Amino acid sequence: MKHTLVTLFLFIGWVNLHGQNTLPMVYSGDVPNDVIAVNLRAKAEKSFNRFHVPEHQRDWFTTKESLKEQIIAKAKISFYPDLPLDYHETMIRELSGYTIKSIYFQTRPNVYATANLYIPDGEGPFPGVVVMMGHSQTAKLVEAYQSLGHTLAVNGYVAVTIDPWGSGERATTHGIFEYHGANRGASLINVGETLMGMQITDNMRAVDLLCSFPFVDSGNIGATGASGGGNQTMWLAAMDERVKAAVPVVSVGTFQSYVMNSNCVCEMLMDGLTFTEESSVLGLIAPRALKICNALQDSNPSFFPQEMLRSFQGAKTIYRHYAAESKLSYQLFDTPHGYYPEMREAMLGWFDLHLKNQGMGVPKEEQPFTLLPESDLMVFPSGERSPKVVSTEEFCFNQGSFFRSKMLANKNIKTGKKKKELRGLLRVTADTKLETVHSLPISGDWERHILTASSGEQIPVLTYLPNKSSTEYILICDSKGKKDIPEAKINDFIGKKYGICIVDLWGIGESASTEATRLDGSLPEFHTLSRSVLWLGTTMQGIWVNQLEIVLDWLKTTHKVQKITIEANKELAVAGLLLSALTRKGDDLILHDMPISYLFDKLGDIDYFSMAIHIPDFLKWGDISLLAVLCNKDITLNNPVSITGRTLSEEEIESFKDEFDLLAARLKSRSNIHFKSDPELQDM
Repeated sequence: MKHTLVTLFLFIGWVNLHGQNTLPMVYSGDVPNDVIAVNLRAKAEKSFNRFHVPEHQRDWFTTKESLKEQIIAKAKISFYPDLPLDYHETMIRELSGYTIKSIYFQTRPNVYATANLYIPDGEGPFPGVVVMMGHSQTAKLVEAYQSLGHTLAVNGYVAVTIDPWGSGERATTHGIFEYHGANRGASLINVGETLMGMQITDNMRAVDLLCSFPFVDSGNIGATGASGGGNQTMWLAAMDERVKAAVPVVSVGTFQSYVMNSNCVCEMLMDGLTFTEESSVLGLIAPRALKICNALQDSNPSFFPQEMLRSFQGAKTIYRHYAAESKLSYQLFDTPHGYYPEMREAMLGWFDLHLKNQGMGVPKEEQPFTLLPESDLMVFPSGERSPKVVSTEEFCFNQGSFFRSKMLANKNIKTGKKKKELRGLLRVTADTKLETVHSLPISGDWERHILTASSGEQIPVLTYLPNKSSTEYILICDSKGKKDIPEAKINDFIGKKYGICIVDLWGIGESASTEATRLDGSLPEFHTLSRSVLWLGTTMQGIWVNQLEIVLDWLKTTHKVQKITIEANKELAVAGLLLSALTRKGDDLILHDMPISYLFDKLGDIDYFSMAIHIPDFLKWGDISLLAVLCNKDITLNNPVSITGRTLSEEEIESFKDEFDLLAARLKSRSNIHFKSDPELQDM
């Protein structure tokens, strides 16, 4: 390689003119196929083919309980049969033939849900129905869900329409409605919960509530909802045998089809495709009544009729084991995604048959009703919510604070045990190794390589060696890809005669999935990929840790490198810290814009970090301070931030130093932490 002063001046001059770095593309303009999308879909298809429902009755009866236990563990479902409901009414509306009450009640210790209760006139007892919402921000106030409450009450059912976790009146600020998924919903996994599990727990408590009323027939409970609410209908009926009849609408497909699609995190079962498919979950409802309604004009591929029919056929096999095929049905409607009047009529006929023992199960003509203004259905006046109704942010902060207190009080932390636990959280596997290296023609002063892992993933790498005798390398990875690395940073390392290695890790830069980016749309970055890999039993941080280890090992063995400093920012800074803690490979760490804690911060930007930041159960395991202590490295934190990207105060930085020192002393760590806020080093 040749590099002269004249070349350097030309290099810098071009950058000043054009305003971006001149790093070459590894693929030389030949854009590779979307390897990520192809590989993920192939893995999902393999899982679907692997998890066929048992053909023999005895096999199903011996496996169904273990399947249910796995779902409970992975979805983090909690049971509170003896917890007081602590039921409260705030408003009552008397209409023709029925009454609507605005209520809130306790669903888990010190956590309350808001809901509307629709009660027919008369003594009853009436069948009860839990109505579950989709992803609409206003939840139970949405016309489609309000309509379900009205029509059920008109037809002699007690209905409870419950705001899903984080939606409606359970948003961050009461009266300001927001989407409950994406980064907000995914934050629950950092404290050992899932949005899916939180909702299932809530909805089982809604069944408890219905069964507690003397005017409800507790032996005849139904469940219905559309989209995310239809998804919850399936999960509730599968987990709670008190649900006698279920009608999930525009929600049944295959788990395979969720991979590389834009479904909400409330529809994500952690590691789900490592042990089951949707047909078996539907089978857990057998022999109770199940009617599936899907839309011919649905725009979401996960809910296309052909996907639903694949799961329906599997579920039919299980219903056959119970001689209950008549209890399983499906119907297609020429509508878009939603819960339309003709679907409500099909639901009424199904519930009449299976909850009232009336009719033949065919659609029942809907009687007229009048929708109410949203204000008439609110549980609290805007901005006056009871503190008992906690938001996702409050819950994550409270749980995270509890786990952090336990970590700091633990004087018997075992290093080996913590590393083993951390590998489990990340789903890091030891069998992902470097398989091949393809070296491409040199471009300027940069060597270009494509490293292929045994998992099939490709890692595009650039290397620069200013001096053949150089034994110190800087490994740079940027969360937005190498195109965003400041030119001044690269030139600074060149001037210091460092060897340089620049890598675009999985899903980033030249390794990006164009399809995932398209699917994300206005959702946070890596919404599609992070959900997909969690379905398949890994994490984005785990994948990055594997790839960083491959690159480090390759540099050591092929370039005779004695020292490698990892320089990374944001989510990749966390990956660098994770790798160092787990393997102690690499040397110094220079980490930019990295969170110093996963404890939820309510004052920042929920989307400052991408969806790749989340690590299942991380705060139950420890926190960033413990991670840094396990590294036994020199660590420079430049412009550290909160988990929502808020700039930290001096007091917060000092508090982190104290926490780090406390843990370092206990574990006899050689790690050192340095804080910097050099503007030239920020926004790497």
